[in-house]
Amino acid sequence: MSIAAGVPQLGDEAGSTKRVKILLVDDTPENLISLEAALDTLGEQLVLARSGKEALRHLLEDNFAAILLDVKMPDMDGFETAELIRSRPRSRHTPILFLTGYKNEEHLFRGYDLGAVDFLFKPIVPEVLRSKVAVFVELSRKAELLEQQASALAEQAATLHRAQQRFRSLLEAAPDAMVICRDNGEIVLVNSRTELLFDHSREELLNQHIRLLVPEWSYEAFAAGVGDDDSDHDIRIAGASRELKGVRHDGHIFPIEVTVSPLEVDEGLLITSAIRDITERKRAEEERARAEDQVRQLNSHLEAFNAHLEQRVIERTEELLRSNEELAQFAYVASHDLQEPLRTVSVYTQLLGKRYGNVLQGEAQNFMAYITENAQRMEHLIHDLLDFSRVDGRGTDHFTLTSCDAAVQEAIATLKARIEETDAVITRDPLPWVQSDPVQLTRLFQNLIINSIKYSKATEQPRIHISADSTGREWKFCIADNGIGIEPQYAEKVFGIFKRLHGRENPGTGMGLAICKKIVTRHGGRIWVESQLGAGATFYFTIPVHNQITTPVL
Repeated sequence: MSIAAGVPQLGDEAGSTKRVKILLVDDTPENLISLEAALDTLGEQLVLARSGKEALRHLLEDNFAAILLDVKMPDMDGFETAELIRSRPRSRHTPILFLTGYKNEEHLFRGYDLGAVDFLFKPIVPEVLRSKVAVFVELSRKAELLEQQASALAEQAATLHRAQQRFRSLLEAAPDAMVICRDNGEIVLVNSRTELLFDHSREELLNQHIRLLVPEWSYEAFAAGVGDDDSDHDIRIAGASRELKGVRHDGHIFPIEVTVSPLEVDEGLLITSAIRDITERKRAEEERARAEDQVRQLNSHLEAFNAHLEQRVIERTEELLRSNEELAQFAYVASHDLQEPLRTVSVYTQLLGKRYGNVLQGEAQNFMAYITENAQRMEHLIHDLLDFSRVDGRGTDHFTLTSCDAAVQEAIATLKARIEETDAVITRDPLPWVQSDPVQLTRLFQNLIINSIKYSKATEQPRIHISADSTGREWKFCIADNGIGIEPQYAEKVFGIFKRLHGRENPGTGMGLAICKKIVTRHGGRIWVESQLGAGATFYFTIPVHNQITTPVL
């Protein structure tokens, strides 16, 4: 691993220009001046001390590249001072050059025992002094640079250690199994998720080939399709994934998804493989595929069933059309064939009354009245049945945009005589235009109005109010009266054929509301009644809004 930028190098310009300190110790001022003059050309910082004690005080505050120490001094000679200097860890390795006026072997041995690096004998030659001190100055600079390098390297090591710790923490926090290996497949690092997923310990996996876990693993397979001459080759591979098979410690094989991320380091290429167990995903995909297949089969059956059903509907519709046509023809023929004998009975009964009225008395007169009344009622019933059968006989080509106000007005005009006879009051709100059969819409309002008049109270003037309200999808019409009403349990029965809730005191065939229901049904709506006995009745019916103009005519 190369030394990072920022680590001081031996010989740096900054290091060569930095001034170092040199300590000069001598009790004679003249000697200090001569030492200072000799070393001044070195350009370093010279610190002067006139005693051993003063020298020790300077050493408490600063570090020195070299110490020039006079041997013979009062109070504390040079050897005693050197011994104290060497006793302090901070200055234990500071070079000491002893200055002495005479050569004595005992002094030499003692000085070297105390850690002296050299002896200079007085009178001192300035050139020799400068050359020797210059060596120690350079050594001091290099030692300081080495310390700076060591400090920087220690800081880099600490930073690298922290980065490694963070990387390992991230690796452990990953939801997938993370396996880091060399380009030859040798595993160098795994996280705890790998141990759980493959049931192998870290010790078992380190230095093993990744194919122990993923037999089909191949870096080249992930690199397929990426040209080797591409400068971003490894970058483009980063994030590439494949679905492979994983093998647990017990030999169990399961589906996995492997995503690789290559990283070039000083030691070579490292490849991080993120391995995810996709057993559940594969199971879900298989279930979805089965469900889709079942849906396709069901759709195929439904299509066949719908085709069969459509054919049956076509056939049934044709049968119903033929049946309706036959019924219509039957109703037409029946109405004519039945009305003729009824008219004959009625006419001959009337003739019998005229010719033999003075002879036939009592019950005979009542019998003839019954015959005439029932013949007329039968004639009305046949007429209503014919109308009922004709409701569905009118095609959709009869539908047109119709004014409900106009339909109500025409119905009132038709019932004018009955309305005047009963003194009925009919009011209405503005009514909309709807898409309908105008004839049948008029008949619908006519039947509902006459029904309200027919079942009005004898003690009150009949009052009928007609209104309409839109729900957005349909128009809801309301015909409210103040008549005798009906009990709620009969609300559905009143729309049946021949259903009459009152006796002969209220004439009718029981077909009016049945015809209303059939007309409303033909228009795609609903009809119902809300009532309480003695509290009037409110009939409702709806007509869907199919591209209709719904603005009321005011």
